[in-house]
Amino acid sequence: MSYIPRLKTEYKERVIKTLSEEFGYKNVMQVPKLQKIVVSRGVGAAVADKKLIDHAVDELTMITGQKAIATMSKKDVAAFKLRKGMPIGAKVTLRGARMYEFLDRLITTALPRVRDFNGVKATGFDGRGNYNLGITEQIIFPEINIDKINRINGMDITFVTSADTDQEAKSLLSELGLPFKKN
Repeated sequence: MSYIPRLKTEYKERVIKTLSEEFGYKNVMQVPKLQKIVVSRGVGAAVADKKLIDHAVDELTMITGQKAIATMSKKDVAAFKLRKGMPIGAKVTLRGARMYEFLDRLITTALPRVRDFNGVKATGFDGRGNYNLGITEQIIFPEINIDKINRINGMDITFVTSADTDQEAKSLLSELGLPFKKN
C-alpha cells in the first residue's frame, strides 16, 4: 500500500461530507477539490545578476520538494533593460500527493512562523474559485537555512480549485485548514 497524505484522507473522510451538507450537493463529484498549487517568485534584479535565478530555483525546489523551473520574459521592455527570453522568475506547479504535503507543511509549520500572524486575508479570490496568497519572506519555511540565503524575497502561492464560486472555494480551503482572518 502506498503512502496517502494526511490532508487527502481528511478531505475524503470529512471535508466532502461537510461541504455536501453546507452547499447541498447531490453527488460526491460536485464537491469542489484542490486541483493544483502554483508557487512562483519574480526576480526583477535577475536582469543584472543571472545567479539570482539559480538561487530562486534552488530555494523553491527546497521548499516544495519538486524541481522548479525558470520563467522567461515574453517581450522586450527597454525601461527595465529586459529582452525577450531572459529569465525573470521561477515557479513550481504541485499536484497530487506533493500538493497535499506542501499545503500541510504551509498550514502547520510555515504560517505559524510569520510574525504577528492573525490569519490570511480572504480578499485573494479571483471570482472563479481560485485563491492567491502572497508571502513576504521565504525564511518562514523550515527548509530554508537563514545563514545560506543571500537576500530575503517573497513568493506567490496560487490555489487552483474546481469550485465555481469564491464562497465554495473559501469553504473548501477553510475546511482543509487554511486560517482565514475573522472579519
